[in-house]
Amino acid sequence: MKKLLLVLVIFLCTGQVLFAEISRAEKTALLDLYESTNGQHWVRKWDLSEPVSLWYGVKVLNEQVVEINLFRNNLMGPLPESIGQLEHLKILNLAFNNITGELPESVVQLTKLQVLKLEMNRIKGSIPVEIGNLTELKELSAFNNFLSGRIPRSIGKISGLKTLNLSSNNLIGEIPASVGNLTYLESLGLFENTLYGEIPKELGQLVQLKELVLANNQLGGDIPKEFGQLASLKILQIQNNKFDSFKNLEIMDTRQFLVIDYDAKDTKRDFKDVNKSRTRMADTKFEDVDEN
Repeated sequence: MKKLLLVLVIFLCTGQVLFAEISRAEKTALLDLYESTNGQHWVRKWDLSEPVSLWYGVKVLNEQVVEINLFRNNLMGPLPESIGQLEHLKILNLAFNNITGELPESVVQLTKLQVLKLEMNRIKGSIPVEIGNLTELKELSAFNNFLSGRIPRSIGKISGLKTLNLSSNNLIGEIPASVGNLTYLESLGLFENTLYGEIPKELGQLVQLKELVLANNQLGGDIPKEFGQLASLKILQIQNNKFDSFKNLEIMDTRQFLVIDYDAKDTKRDFKDVNKSRTRMADTKFEDVDEN
């Protein structure tokens, strides 16, 4: 009898977890996402008659939606403004789809996000000015879209960020000096935009940076002497810009590099042992892998 009761208790507990109800606001946001991005044509559709915890790519923990991973699932259309109601999200991966429209301003309400991956879509418009509200982010990747406008200064508030890749967009203006506050940053990709002005000397504070890809912009001036502080740097790609001088690259220990690309005509710079043709972040179209 005791065993039977134990089995019944386990069954009931399991059932409660399986069929746990999320809040009405969160469910509405998910349904809006499904409808707005043409859910009937997704590769893996949601069965809306099933509990949310069984919907493909959705992870529910303690009756809260904590993850949405719809990587390469043929999402088509804009993201709904109601996405900001998914306030417990830690991971949002919508990469490699056909998402259009502008990034909803409400995305800055997802203050528990640790991973935001939007690369390889057709998102246009500007990055929300208050993107710095996402202080828990470790990875922000939105390369190969049609984002325009300036990189918000508030991005410097995301102090724990390790990966920032906004390559292959239509961003303009100067690289904000506040990027230098991202002292845990390991990878920075701003390749192929229309960024201009000098590289901020504050980037020299990114002592954990391993990859720095600024190629194919309109950056000018001198390479900051503070680059000499980037002892962890392995990949440096700054070609196809309008720099006046590469002299300060002499300060750097060139033995540290795996990849370096720059346009210096001064052959006195000795990088002969470095592979200048190898690329990684610059070829962002092939950077990600199928995560399904």
